[in-house]
Amino acid sequence: MEFERLEQAHEPVAQRKTHFREFITPLSQQEAKQQAARCMDCGTPFCTFSCPLHNVAPEFNDLVYNEDWEKAYLVLSSTNNFPEFTSRVCPALCENGCIMNYTQRAMGVKSIERAIITNAWNQGWVKPEPPKEHKDKSVAVVGSGPSGLACAQQLARMGYAVTVFEKNKRPGGLLRYGIPDFKLDKSLIDRRIAQMENEGVQFRCSIGIKDHPHGIWNDSERAIDASELLRDFSAVVLAVGSETPRDLQVKGRDLKGIHFALEYLPVQNKHNASETFDEDISAKDRKVLIIGGGDTGSDCLGTAIRQGAEKVLQIDLGPRPPESYDKSMVWPNWPNVLRTSTSQEEGGERDYAISTKEFLSDDEGRVRGVKAVRLEWLKDPVTGRRTFKEIPDSEFEIESDLVLLAMGFLHPSSPVMDAFGVQTDMRGNAQAAYEGEDAFRTNVPKVFATGDCRRGQSLVVRALAEGRRCAEAVDKFLSGEQN
Repeated sequence: MEFERLEQAHEPVAQRKTHFREFITPLSQQEAKQQAARCMDCGTPFCTFSCPLHNVAPEFNDLVYNEDWEKAYLVLSSTNNFPEFTSRVCPALCENGCIMNYTQRAMGVKSIERAIITNAWNQGWVKPEPPKEHKDKSVAVVGSGPSGLACAQQLARMGYAVTVFEKNKRPGGLLRYGIPDFKLDKSLIDRRIAQMENEGVQFRCSIGIKDHPHGIWNDSERAIDASELLRDFSAVVLAVGSETPRDLQVKGRDLKGIHFALEYLPVQNKHNASETFDEDISAKDRKVLIIGGGDTGSDCLGTAIRQGAEKVLQIDLGPRPPESYDKSMVWPNWPNVLRTSTSQEEGGERDYAISTKEFLSDDEGRVRGVKAVRLEWLKDPVTGRRTFKEIPDSEFEIESDLVLLAMGFLHPSSPVMDAFGVQTDMRGNAQAAYEGEDAFRTNVPKVFATGDCRRGQSLVVRALAEGRRCAEAVDKFLSGEQN
C-alpha cells in the first residue's frame, strides 16, 4: 500500500533499435525488495494458480523482502528450471492473476523473478545438480526447445542417462532460433546447456528424424530412423514443438518475397551467431507487411526495424482489442485487451480486421503488395460465437516487397509423427493425455509427447511445465513408482 509498481528500465527506443542486444535492465536488489514489499501474501494465491509452473511467488517475494536471496532462488528453482527464460519472454500470467491487479497495478512478479535468477548466477548459486545414483535405463529426448530441455534436466537429475537430439547445429529450439536476441540473449541458453552437460545430459545436434523436410528451420547433417531410437533407449520423448505454420493460400502465394516467420527470424539469429544458412532474408530498405498480430508478428516487426526496413505494417484478421476491460468480469483470467509490445513501441504501424485476398506481382515475379478487404466482426447473441463478413466496397491495396506470414502454427511436423507411428488428434498434434495413468503417453509403447507437439502452439512457460510433468510420467513408467 506504500509503494507503487516499479517497472524495469528500458534502453531508449532510438538507441535500442540500432542493435540486437537485450535492452531491459533488471531491478537492483533494493528495488526488488521494495517491489516485493507490495506482495500481500494472499491466503489463496491466484498468482500461483495462474502460473502454469505454479511458481510460489508469495514465498520468494517474502524472502526477497527479507533479503534472503539464496533461499529465494531455491524456492524459485524448485518449480522452474529456467527462470532467466521465463522472466524475459513470459507474458506474466501470474501478474494478471495477482489479487492486487483487481483494484490497482499488479505485483511485479516477473521483474522480481529476473532479479532473483540474475543475482543467483552472479553469486554462483546456480550449479550442476548431478544425481546421487545412476539408473540403468536411458531416455532419448527429441527436440531441445523449452519442453525438451526441462524434461531432459529433470530426468537426468533422477539418474537416467539422457540424450537430447536436435536437428539444428546448436540446442535451444525455438528459444535459440525463433526468439530474437534482443528478447533473449543466447549466452543464457549456452550456460544452461553447460550445466545440463555437467549433470550428465548428452546433446547430439545436427541430427534429424528421417523424412523430416530440410530447410532454414532444419539444417541437420544426417538423419536417423525412429526405429533406431526405439531400439537403443528405454523411453523416447517427443518434444519437437509445433512448427507447421498456418499458410495463406490465395492467388500469388508462390511469388518471391513471401516468407513464413520461421524462415525469416532464424536467419537473423544465425547472422548474430555467425552460423551459416541457406537463404538470406533481410528487411533492409524494404516495405514490410507482417500478416498476423501475435507475438511472432511482433518479433518480426522488431527484427525488421533493426534491419533498416523502410516501412513496416502489421495487420491482423481479428478486430482491434479494447483498450480497457471490466476486471470484475474477467479476473483472474487472461483478458482480451490491446497490448503494445516493446517492438511495437519502436515503430511500424498496426491495423485490424483485414483479410488478404491476393498477392500482387511485379514484372519479375516478386511480390509488390497485397489486395486486402476490411471486415466487420459479428457476435451471435445466442452462442456468443464470433464471425466476420467482408465490408462491401472496402477493397484496397497495401504496397509491400517483403511479406512475412506470422499467423500461428498448426501442429508438429507430420513426417516426425509418422516416423514413430504416433497417432494424432483432429488438429494434427500428438495424441496423449495430460493427466491420469497414461499422462503424456502416445499410442506407441515407451514413446511420450510433451510441449507444443502435444498441446498445440502455446507459451514457453507452458512448455516448461509440460516438460517437467512429462519427466514425472516417464520416471513412473520406467521405475514403476512416482519419484
